[in-house]
Amino acid sequence: MAGDVLADQVGDVVGTWYGYVAAHPHLLAYFSPPDGEPDANYLERVRPRFEQWILDTCRRPYDQAWLDYQHEIALRHTRSKKDQTDHVNAVDQVPLRHIIAFVYPITATIRPFLSQKGHDSADVERMFQAWFKAVTLEVALWSRPYTLQDAW
Repeated sequence: MAGDVLADQVGDVVGTWYGYVAAHPHLLAYFSPPDGEPDANYLERVRPRFEQWILDTCRRPYDQAWLDYQHEIALRHTRSKKDQTDHVNAVDQVPLRHIIAFVYPITATIRPFLSQKGHDSADVERMFQAWFKAVTLEVALWSRPYTLQDAW
């Protein structure tokens, strides 16, 4: 249900999140070369993947392909693959603490979008809780490359 509600709003959702990142220089730095200005082209290349991630979070089955892609997303935030997909020179790793902390804005800002299609408050709450659980699960999976194998 959340995927259907958000499908035509993904651009606006990502715009809200980009506004949040832009308002926090320590987050915007991950789209910038060390000691440099944000790379606007990099931000624009990431946007469609971020929009697709919203739909995937709501709709993709939790199968091995989904698990493999969650691992790929995780790697793209670590030194092993950060900046390679878009061939950019930006800070080489997003610290795990920022990945974990981002659960809050990604979740707190979604409710107004879930409320846009006239669903009753109970349905909006169910979609919101499902979103929160899915994002929390993804962030847990994204933490794997940051840990020792025997500690994950």
